[in-house]
Amino acid sequence: MAVKIRLKRMGSKRKPFYRIVVADSRSPRDGRFIEAVGYYNPLTNPVDLKLNEEDILHWLQKGAQPSDTVRNLLGSKGIMQKYHEARFAKK
Repeated sequence: MAVKIRLKRMGSKRKPFYRIVVADSRSPRDGRFIEAVGYYNPLTNPVDLKLNEEDILHWLQKGAQPSDTVRNLLGSKGIMQKYHEARFAKK
């Protein structure tokens, strides 16, 4: 089972906001998901972005692949840097 961290579109027409979810790659974009790990609203100024860092790092370590947009959002909060350091740290 391939697991992805991706955006789930919510809201009304022309007023989208997104939940950041962990989902099976075969499920539809707005369909079933395993766990919600964050929230993203691009319409507010400044952008509203809330992430559950512990859960995201847990899923990344289990092998979940973030989508390109989610990877950029995680990078802006420094989570990808923490994951990279934890993965390649000398043991």
